[in-house]
Amino acid sequence: MSSVPSSRVKRLVSEKAGLFTESVIREMTRQAMLHGAINLAQGFPDFSAPEEIKRAAQEAIAADINQYAITWGAKPLRDAIARQMKVWQGIDVDPETNVTVCCGSTEAMIASLMAITNPGDEVVVFEPFYETYGPDTVLSGATPRYVTLHPPDSTSDVWRYDPQEFRAAFNANTKAIIVNTPNNPTGKVFTRAELEFIRDLCVEFDALAITDEIYEHILYDGTEHISMAALDGMRDRTITINGMSKTYSVTGWRVGWAVAPAQLTSAIRKVHDFLTVGAAAPLQAAGAVALSMPPEYYARLSSSYKARRDRMIPVLRDAGFKVFVPRGAYYIMTDISAFGFADDVKFARYLVKDIGVATVPGSSFYKDAKSGANQVRFAFCKKDETLAAAAERLSKLKK
Repeated sequence: MSSVPSSRVKRLVSEKAGLFTESVIREMTRQAMLHGAINLAQGFPDFSAPEEIKRAAQEAIAADINQYAITWGAKPLRDAIARQMKVWQGIDVDPETNVTVCCGSTEAMIASLMAITNPGDEVVVFEPFYETYGPDTVLSGATPRYVTLHPPDSTSDVWRYDPQEFRAAFNANTKAIIVNTPNNPTGKVFTRAELEFIRDLCVEFDALAITDEIYEHILYDGTEHISMAALDGMRDRTITINGMSKTYSVTGWRVGWAVAPAQLTSAIRKVHDFLTVGAAAPLQAAGAVALSMPPEYYARLSSSYKARRDRMIPVLRDAGFKVFVPRGAYYIMTDISAFGFADDVKFARYLVKDIGVATVPGSSFYKDAKSGANQVRFAFCKKDETLAAAAERLSKLKK
């Protein structure tokens, strides 16, 4: 096809599409493939999913569960989601009126934002943020307002927000705040006190909370996952987003969900219906089996990721990185100041081409690229042999 003149492209392409870039994370995966690098950029496991879950999907296909499920989710999966939210967080959920199954938690987020926002609304987003939150807010017609999570320093060993800065982000136009705990990319796990402060602002400004809790079972060092919807006063103003990808190592299945009060669920279901119709039926059947896994499974999951984290932290420190120790999820944010590069993008390009390890430039997690110019993120959701190979390559940095 012939190229379109830039002047005409400007007229044909929406202004919204010009406000953000393609996914930097997935671009780094492409760079890893191009240069034969070890992919510690994108957060997908390179090891097998549990056999019983894979078998459940195979059996569902063989049993001809291959046609449309109910648009907002197959009943066995919705029942399992409701049951487990009661078990894990003590939250009562009606699977008939509170649950919408989507094509991954990513679709659950955009469907939720499109269901609740209008032009002129503002959505508060913590930065560094998972890269879809800003574009999702823009695509939904709202305006993102960013609040900085400050990295650990001599006064604190955890990422933290400044209460005054945070409060200043709320106003009469605030429709919602997005809270990701455990957090990608920082590994921060929000404490009860921090969540209660957020709760109080939501109540004061009549705002909603959209919580991304996809890493709820991946926790370290005695931290506790607390769901915002479990706090007093938040059950009717929280949309809880979750999914199968991270807990069950099936990122390619794209089965997620949004749990919300009935009126919000009705709006989310309408948007979801016209975005994607529904998630894959046999994988929803397997999801109901996955959510029935015994408690030991989740303990092993967290323990295995802690071992990977504890393996990678000294590797990165020995290579010259300043490491911000994560308390949850499976990423490590690092400071690259010691390497003398002008910015994180150049350093990430050097790592993938010359060292053979792909990472994510920190600037992709901030509104202002300068804020993340001395940071990169590593994903450690990989096999032991993958991490060992990455360690060997990263050791070249010491030379």
